[in-house]
Amino acid sequence: MTELAALAGALGAVLALLGRPRIALAAGLLALGAAEVALGSRLVPGGLGERLGPTEGVLALALGLPALAGLAAVFVRWPGSVPPVVVAVAPFRLPFEFGADNRLFIGLGESGRLGRLIPLYAVLAGAGAALAWRSLRGAELRALPRALSVPTALLAALTIASLLWAYDPASAEERLAFFVLPFTALFAVVAHSPFREWLPRVLAIEAVALACLFAAVGLVEAATRNLLFYDPKVAVANSYTSYFRVTSLFDDPSIYGRHLALGIAVVVAALWLGRIHLWLGIGLVAFLWAGLFFSYSQSSLVALAAGVLFSSFLVADRRVRRALGAAAVVVAVVGAVFLVLLLRQESADRVTSDRSQLVSDTATVVGNHPAFGVGAAGQPLATRDEVYNGRGAPDAHVSHTAPLTVAAELGVVGALVYVAFLGGAIWTLALVRREDEPLGLALGAAFVVLFVHSLTYGLFFEDPFTWCVLALAAGYVATTQPAGRPFPLPRFRLPGRPSVSGAR
Repeated sequence: MTELAALAGALGAVLALLGRPRIALAAGLLALGAAEVALGSRLVPGGLGERLGPTEGVLALALGLPALAGLAAVFVRWPGSVPPVVVAVAPFRLPFEFGADNRLFIGLGESGRLGRLIPLYAVLAGAGAALAWRSLRGAELRALPRALSVPTALLAALTIASLLWAYDPASAEERLAFFVLPFTALFAVVAHSPFREWLPRVLAIEAVALACLFAAVGLVEAATRNLLFYDPKVAVANSYTSYFRVTSLFDDPSIYGRHLALGIAVVVAALWLGRIHLWLGIGLVAFLWAGLFFSYSQSSLVALAAGVLFSSFLVADRRVRRALGAAAVVVAVVGAVFLVLLLRQESADRVTSDRSQLVSDTATVVGNHPAFGVGAAGQPLATRDEVYNGRGAPDAHVSHTAPLTVAAELGVVGALVYVAFLGGAIWTLALVRREDEPLGLALGAAFVVLFVHSLTYGLFFEDPFTWCVLALAAGYVATTQPAGRPFPLPRFRLPGRPSVSGAR
């Protein structure tokens, strides 16, 4: 059953992202859905078939199928609404838990703990069904840019197929069911949605509005010193430190900080291009920065700096770029000197919050499994067993470095596909910026924030916004490029002044 689900999911990923003609796309979405159901049912204690009696089964079908059909009908009627709806629900995790103790496997989380991305999964199910229906009905679906769609499909397929040799099969099934399979479908449904003229503005407003909501909740938590959702690690840390880290509508300060960094990056891009009033933009940045401050997330601050420098360097004039370059050099030199002084007094593990040890441990796993790695989600358990002889909890050995995690779990083959994926992402984002400066700059800055944050925190492919950003870029390029013509080479220019071509 597991092997068939892995093979079906891998094939589905390839067909959903590369499928031509239309029936191949529909078959890919169906295969992804079948693999999701198969793996998801295995996560239910005792099995879905044994737990669902006749009454519960009929009730689940009576409630679920009409809701799915209704949502799919909405997206068939208004396919252009898929991207903004996906972005609107993507960050939200409801405080639900799954388990055999709940009658229909769903209940409120204990002590205010958060659950899974249920709203996003529901939207993806409806959008996937709608896309399959539209493709079979002959809707016009343009080919996605191969530079991005091919490595994305290969990376998703390899990750799904790695369940066949997974070192930690239980964790691999969970990773695939909750992240890889649904997010592959996310890429397909967003990229194949019609790209409306109003979409960039709506998405920018959404991104900033969501960030403001998260910041407002975070500031209230900082003022009251009371977290809305409970996480044991954060609660213990707050009780032993003089400062109070907030999590807003999340259970991790760094994830909260990442979302605020994304919002600030979008606002800064809009400010550079004059798409937002100066004082409104400054006010938004100040408000979001205040919320970000109380996350005390160093990884989010570094990611924000990278995103802001990226957009600033691309659109500023030559004098400002020189100033930015000089400032970056000064910061790098001062940081290096400061690091050397710290390392004389403290160990590398203490200075890097144990990140250096995690990198070293994960590198050992890479060396032990060089070709195809230990399979999806297997790095923590493999590190515990092969470096610490089975001592400690696997969660304590997560690498927190996305490229190293890819190398450990998918080997050299996966690492090469990952590099091709990054190259395709850069290529596609450059094409978007060539045609639409504001959209390309905002998407590029967001991708830089997500990528840089993943270097010190991980969770790159587990963040739905990574897939949203690249799917939007792929969809825009597919929409603006005339059918039958090869995709043009992007021109990597550094304008002397902002050049805006406007949304098309």
